[in-house]
Amino acid sequence: MAAKQQLINTNGQPTYGVYPESVDHINYMDFDLRSPMDRKLGSLAKRFKFNQFQFIGLISPKLIVGIAIVDLKVGGNSFIYLYEPETDKFEEFSFIQPFAMNTSIEPFPNDGEASFKKGANKVSIKASSRPGVRKVQVSLAGGVEIDATIDESTSYNPLAVCSRAGYQGWVFTQKSNALVCNGNVKWGGKDYDLEAIDALASVDWSCGYMRRETFWNWGSMSCKLADGRRLGFNLAAGVNETGTSENALWLDGKMYKIDMVDFQFDRYHPNHAWAMRSNDGMIQLHFEPKGQRKEKMNVVVAASNFTQHFGQYYGEIHLPDEVITLDGEWGFSEDHYAKW
Repeated sequence: MAAKQQLINTNGQPTYGVYPESVDHINYMDFDLRSPMDRKLGSLAKRFKFNQFQFIGLISPKLIVGIAIVDLKVGGNSFIYLYEPETDKFEEFSFIQPFAMNTSIEPFPNDGEASFKKGANKVSIKASSRPGVRKVQVSLAGGVEIDATIDESTSYNPLAVCSRAGYQGWVFTQKSNALVCNGNVKWGGKDYDLEAIDALASVDWSCGYMRRETFWNWGSMSCKLADGRRLGFNLAAGVNETGTSENALWLDGKMYKIDMVDFQFDRYHPNHAWAMRSNDGMIQLHFEPKGQRKEKMNVVVAASNFTQHFGQYYGEIHLPDEVITLDGEWGFSEDHYAKW
C-alpha cells in the first residue's frame, strides 16, 4: 500500500505549490507554528488558530443549492440555501454553534467527514476515496432533506494547492467542479431528482493558518455543454496568490490551469454585473447576479462580511484548441471579508 501523502513534512513545514495527486492527510498539528517574533507556539495555539470549511454547490438550470460547514474554533457555522430559477423562489437557513460545538471537519480531504448539528438540524459531508464518492446529507427541522452522492471516481482531477498566508501561516485548498452527482432534494413540497435535472456538483475543501484579516473574491460555475461535455471552473483572487493560484477549469475532468484573474464589480450595487478576466486571456466573462446570500457578523475576536451570489455567466473561454461561449450558465460569485 502506498504511503499516505501528508501536507506537513519532517521539518514541520508544508510544501508549497500544486499537488498533482492531492493530499491524504492535513497533519496540521505537525506544523512548526510560530509567532511573528519566532516564538514557538504550543499545541493549544495550533488547534485554536486552525480554520476549516467545506462548501458544496449543486447546480442545474432547475435548482441551485449551496451547503457549507465552517469550523473557526471560536464558533461553528452551517448554512444551506436553495434557489429555483424558474420561479425565483429562494430560501436560506443558517445555524451557529458557539465554540464550534457539534461541529467537526476531519483533516482528510478525500477520506474524511464534515458534520454539523444544532437541535434537529443535521448536515454531513462524507468523502470516501474507495469507491470515490462524497455523500452529502442534510436534514432540517424546516422540512428540507438532501441526500446527494457526488462521483469522485470518474475523470476526477481536483486542484489541490498550498500557499503562504501572511508571515507565518499557510492555506490549503482543494477544488473541483462539474462533477457528476445523483440523489434527491426535498424542498417546499417538491422532490428534485438531481440526475434527472442534469445537476452537477462543485466541492471546495479548505483549511489552514489563515491571515488574521483577509478577503477574497470568487467565481465558480458547472454546466453541461450542448454536446454533452461537462464544463466547470474555479476562479479566485485575494487569498491563495503567493506563488500560485487556485484558478482552474475542468472540461470532462481534464484540468486546465488559469493565470491570475481580475474581478471587477460594484460592491454597493449587488445587482450589477461582474467582469472576470484572466491575465492569460483564457477567461473573458461577465456574471449577472440573480440573488444572494448575505451575512454580516462583527464581534470582539472575529468578523465577517459575506456576500455569495448565484446567477448566470456569459462570455468566452479560450482554450488552446477551441473557444467555448457561455450564454447564461448558472454559477456562483462571492465577495468576502474575514477577520479570525
